[in-house]
This record gives sequence, structure tokens and C-alpha cells, in this order.
Amino acid sequence: MGNVWFALGLTLFAGLATGVGSAIAFTAKRTNYRFLSVATGFSAGVMLYVSFVEIFVKGGDALVACYGDYWGHWVNVGSFFGGMLVIGLIDALIPSAENPHETHSDGELAPLHDPTAAMPDFESIAEQKKGDRELGAHDHAHGHSKLMRMGLFTALAIGIHNFPEGLATFLAAMEDPSLGVAIAVAIALHNIPEGISVSVPIFYATGDRKKAFIYSVLSGLAEPIGAGIAYLILRFFVGAGADAVPAALMGVLFAGVAGIMVYISLDELLPTSRAYGKGHDSLLGLVAGMAVMALSLLLMK
Repeated sequence: MGNVWFALGLTLFAGLATGVGSAIAFTAKRTNYRFLSVATGFSAGVMLYVSFVEIFVKGGDALVACYGDYWGHWVNVGSFFGGMLVIGLIDALIPSAENPHETHSDGELAPLHDPTAAMPDFESIAEQKKGDRELGAHDHAHGHSKLMRMGLFTALAIGIHNFPEGLATFLAAMEDPSLGVAIAVAIALHNIPEGISVSVPIFYATGDRKKAFIYSVLSGLAEPIGAGIAYLILRFFVGAGADAVPAALMGVLFAGVAGIMVYISLDELLPTSRAYGKGHDSLLGLVAGMAVMALSLLLMK
């Protein structure tokens, strides 16, 4: 049972990082975009490396042991792309109103942490050609109701995306606690800019910093909720104790989680890292994440 609480604690840690992002938006006098670029690139590097080198391989080993060398590999590959399909369907079906990973300009963030700062002139921004706009300035010229809707949809989209991330962290931590820690750190880093993305439109819609922060934290809490649901399914519906998950099921889940994490890295993290950074910031973060993950796996052998 101790492993269960440890795994749930890791998912809670990763999910609450959205609150860290929101706090940064409300307290930092200047957003360090290069840090966000390197951090999200680092997160992508960890996820990609651990997905292909560790999780996918573990899933394959479990499935080969259950179904034999030929069919085990087929089921492993099918589960991997099945995971991609699941997260792709979530992307397609869940409205996000605006890209939740879009960057925000310093002028747009200033009123969040400084009540005396001038509000950005969104009307004039909306009239500019898209290519002439300052990086990350959103078109907020459609009234507070649309802003609030955008913020809530962004929170909803991020919350639903956090369900499979919570599942990934939980399963990895149950199988290998050190692997779960690495994944939790990677997901926490990528949740920081998501917390900013939820806070900004809700703040401009309500003028309430506290409400914006609360919605940001709630979107991240979907992660431990997803882990809790995974545990309940394993324990009560599959009939497996937390420490005795059937090998075939664990293999399918691991391969599916690997697919989910690869999809998130390529579809969300790397584009976000490129948007926030300059030059090779995202590549440096990516390589650093892979190197740290590789080193940690080697030291644990």
C-alpha cells in the first residue's frame, strides 16, 4: 500500500505545478521565456527518452512473456499506437478555445503582478496584422464573456489532458519508483507554462487574481484524480491488487502510456519550447533531458 501512496503523491506533485505557473505569472516581474523554453524542451527529452528506452521496452517484455515473441511484439506496437490514438481523440474532441500553450507577452502579464501597470490595448492589438503582433499577445477584443469562456475551456482541456499524464506517472511509479520520479518531474516542468495559460484569460475576464489561481490549480488536480481512477479500476474492476497487476494488462498499459507521452512531447512540448525560446534553446533542453534521464537510468542499474 505504501507504493500506492507514493505513486499518488508523485502525481499530486506533478499536477500542482500548474499552480506554480500561475504563481509565477502573478509574482514574477518579468517572465523568463528562455527558462520556459529550456524547461519544456527538457521535459520533452525526458519523456521521449524514457518512452522509447524504458517504458516501451518494459511493455514489450511483459507482453512477449504472455503472448510469445511474435504476437507479444504485435500487441506491444498496437498498444503504443493505441495510446497515441486515445490522446489524439482527446485533442480532437475537447475544445481548447485557444492554444493553451501560446506564449504571453510581458505587457500582457504585467497587470497580473502589478496592479498599477497599464492594461494592454487589446483593441489595437486585434487590429494589427498577425505577423506584426508582439509575441504571445492574444486577441482579447471580444469582451469578458469570451475571455472567461476561453480560460475555462483552456482549464478543461488541460485538465482532461492531465488524466493520461496522471496515469503514466502512477503506473511508472508502481512499477519502478525511480522511473516514476523522473516522469513526475518532466510532467511538472511542462505543467508550469500551462498554469500561466489558464491564469491569464481568467484574470482579464474577472480581474480576480485569486479566482485565476484557483482555476489553474484545479486544472492540475485532474492528474492525481486520473491516477486515483486508474488505481480503482485496477483494484476493483480488473480484480488486481495494486502490487499484483496482471502482466499482460501492465504490458498493454505501459505501451499505451509510451504512445501518449510521445504524442504529448511532439504535439505540445516541442512546439511550446520553440515558441518560448530563441536559437537552439529547445534543442539544448531536449538533449539535456535525454542525457539526465539516460544518466539516471545507468546509475540505477
